[in-house]
Amino acid sequence: MEAWLNQLLAALALPEFGLSTVFIVSFISATLLPLGSEPVVFGLVKLNPDMFWPAILVATVGNTLGGALDWWIGYGAHKVADKYAHSQHHVRVLGWLQRLGPKACLLAWLPAVGDPLCAVAGWLRLSFWPCLFYMAIGKFLRYLLMTGSLVWAFPGGWH
Repeated sequence: MEAWLNQLLAALALPEFGLSTVFIVSFISATLLPLGSEPVVFGLVKLNPDMFWPAILVATVGNTLGGALDWWIGYGAHKVADKYAHSQHHVRVLGWLQRLGPKACLLAWLPAVGDPLCAVAGWLRLSFWPCLFYMAIGKFLRYLLMTGSLVWAFPGGWH
């Protein structure tokens, strides 16, 4: 198992695939599909320590663009969702999001709720560019903290 994992990490870290793999995985993981991108970012950085900042930035861009896709999906779903009544819980959550506005997208980095939050921001028709800005800040900080913490916790091979 360990040999297979090492081969997979080595393949993902190849210069011709490393950053593009990080971009694709971070983009897909920002959609409503259950996929985590942090292991891919960590694997690339672990095998190529000099790729720390490029990996963080590429993951941030990919994950932010995935969040933007969620926003547009939510925006388009608004017409469909208007046909259905909402529970009291949904009404409270939607009210909270409307009061916070685009700043709520700072929470887009949260597991399980962050990606749907981007879709709800679009559904509420919160302003796209401020939402994208706050998504990017939250996602950048997540990748910086997660990858930095993992590199610190597993220092072998770090220069």
